[in-house]
Amino acid sequence: MELRPLVMCFALCVVYATSKPTKQDRVHHDLPLSSREHDDGENFDYDHEAFLGQEEAKSFEQLTPEESKERLGMLVGRIDDDKDGFVTTEEMTAWIKYTQRRWMIEEVDRQFKTQDLDGDGLITWEEYKNATYGYTMEEDDPEEEIGYKRMMERDERRFKGADLNLDMMATKEEFAAFIHPEEFEHMKDIIVTETMEDIDKNGDGLIDLNEYIGDMYNQEGEDEEPEWVTTERQQFTEFRDQNKDGKMDKHETRDWILPKDYDHAEAEAKHLIYEADKDEDKRLTKEEIVEKYDLFVGSQATDFGEALSRHDEF
Repeated sequence: MELRPLVMCFALCVVYATSKPTKQDRVHHDLPLSSREHDDGENFDYDHEAFLGQEEAKSFEQLTPEESKERLGMLVGRIDDDKDGFVTTEEMTAWIKYTQRRWMIEEVDRQFKTQDLDGDGLITWEEYKNATYGYTMEEDDPEEEIGYKRMMERDERRFKGADLNLDMMATKEEFAAFIHPEEFEHMKDIIVTETMEDIDKNGDGLIDLNEYIGDMYNQEGEDEEPEWVTTERQQFTEFRDQNKDGKMDKHETRDWILPKDYDHAEAEAKHLIYEADKDEDKRLTKEEIVEKYDLFVGSQATDFGEALSRHDEF
């Protein structure tokens, strides 16, 4: 795998971005469960995509109601993690979060195969370093070489952070934490550290107002700064800088880039259980889920019903 073209492309993008008054958003928000509107009075499309993921939800739409029920019933066994015959709010939440991360899991699988050079099911730091930086470290340009070394040092620190058993070998789960740290709680401090290093230009380990604004806006060639920049200055002074010392430390930076967002998966899990909980014991059996199959999954029947509704409008 040759990294140099990717690095050079990234560098050009950074140069271009800093030459334009465009806003860079470093805040990590949870992705929406579905792009559909959540209106059960209209249809259950949002619930289908939240429960199954977008691509899997489409596959169910091609099935007959009987086939949808059968496949849904098989899924219940996977959702019921402790195998006690009931699906709790916690289990439903975990399932929804899994389906929403499936794209990441598939991406990790692809990258893992290319990085695991000896095929032993583990990626050592040496394997990753050689595959990623082996060619670029031979460059003749001293400045470029320094840049690659800094990137490698940063990757090594992140690799060690993801390596929970400290053996410098990444399992697939550890490799996922390495390339998608925003998805793993134990990697949050590393995200904060990397962000502060990017923004902290004077090297004092803190982010002042000028550095904060400078990271997202370059006023060169502009007579007046945009209104959103003025708003960001106010945000920094009134909210980001919590202790009012004129700078953001690690705690304040973490609160900025990793806000405690509303848990959409948990809210959807509670909604699904409430709607399907026939005996009102706040947990679902396989029978309750399958009986309410149209809430959880689509089928040709629901599509046909929607088609009739649309036909009636003409």
